[in-house]
Amino acid sequence: MEPIRRRGFISLMGYFGLASVAQAASFGNPDRPPEGKINAHSLSSTSDPGPASPNLASQFPSSQNPPATDINGMPQFWSSFNIMHKRYQDGGWARQITQEDFAISETISSVNMRLSAGGIREMHWHQQAEWAIMLSGKCRITTLDEQGRSSVEDVEEGDLWYFPPGLPHSLQGLGPDGAEFLLIFDNGLSSEFNTLLVTDWIAHTPPEVLAQNFGVPADAFKNIPLDNLWIFQGDIPPSLDEDKKSARVTSGTEKVTYKLSKSPPIPSGRSGVAQVADSRNFPISKNIAAALETIHPGALREMHWHPNADEWALVIKGKARVTVFDTGPKATTNDFNPGDIWYIKKSLGHYIVNTGDDDLVVLTIFKSDRFAEVTLTSWLTHVPSEMVQQTLKLDADVIARFPADRPEFLPK
Repeated sequence: MEPIRRRGFISLMGYFGLASVAQAASFGNPDRPPEGKINAHSLSSTSDPGPASPNLASQFPSSQNPPATDINGMPQFWSSFNIMHKRYQDGGWARQITQEDFAISETISSVNMRLSAGGIREMHWHQQAEWAIMLSGKCRITTLDEQGRSSVEDVEEGDLWYFPPGLPHSLQGLGPDGAEFLLIFDNGLSSEFNTLLVTDWIAHTPPEVLAQNFGVPADAFKNIPLDNLWIFQGDIPPSLDEDKKSARVTSGTEKVTYKLSKSPPIPSGRSGVAQVADSRNFPISKNIAAALETIHPGALREMHWHPNADEWALVIKGKARVTVFDTGPKATTNDFNPGDIWYIKKSLGHYIVNTGDDDLVVLTIFKSDRFAEVTLTSWLTHVPSEMVQQTLKLDADVIARFPADRPEFLPK
């Protein structure tokens, strides 16, 4: 080939190569090399002949075939109660997710617990705050504040309770079918399997000290449990009024419960609804803020971030696809089903799409005294339009159509 013709051929190949890259970039990923199956030009580059679990892989289509806009690697932000060990005892069971199981979850650990009718989570306390939401059934909770004032309350589905660090409490399932609930602790390493139990302390205190402390003979403690009970089967408790009288409940104790599911929703639009509980409407909850969000099929929880805390979230019902954005740039998408959890670091951009046929119900938790967020549409509609035009190369009439009223949930 003559030199001039050879140079022309190389130039032509370079042109087509650049055209191919430009075409790939048009799918939304401006970085090199372009990512996503849509950029592959051969079957072998997308095949996966190695070992696989089709049943498991089918639960994560966005991991198997990520959007072309995903880029680079990010820490795994998915976990699930569905894969956690259950600790069964007569009276109920529990399973937990701590930072030891889910490395990214630094500020929150969680427990899913079930108590039978009469089942008791024995009297105990924690070094961390305990926040909880009832998932089903009914439960009786007791606690004592630092001034020696007791509280005895019954809670049902959608109700919350909050015990500040160090305050003793107990939980008991009520009829007809006990209770299931989610517990949240404001420390990623906190474990429900290692709490301060009344049985342990009594069993590890000399009898003469017990006698002096309680003003009764030492042999009165001869039948105490030598092993902790943790969860055990008890009798169905009497009426709430009887238990309040027995516990010497008096007025003036700060309210430890809140009916989140019956609280007024924040304005959210026709594609979803959100209910928030934090120290502004649930004053005792100084360390935990929460939002219960219902997103209708196909709807989008708008692009946003939380400036004051990491987000821990449990999918209670439905199916979700979540994308997280970080500097780098980095962007990762994953799929979530009931019982699954995501954890998103403070100030990282993200959005949620309901990918199922039914409502998506998500509980989001923040280690903070208040719920706070910033939305992308709110930002772009509250700076001078010319700034947005020059930054994003958008026409003024396009920007004028952006929603400026914080819709939160947007239709498909």
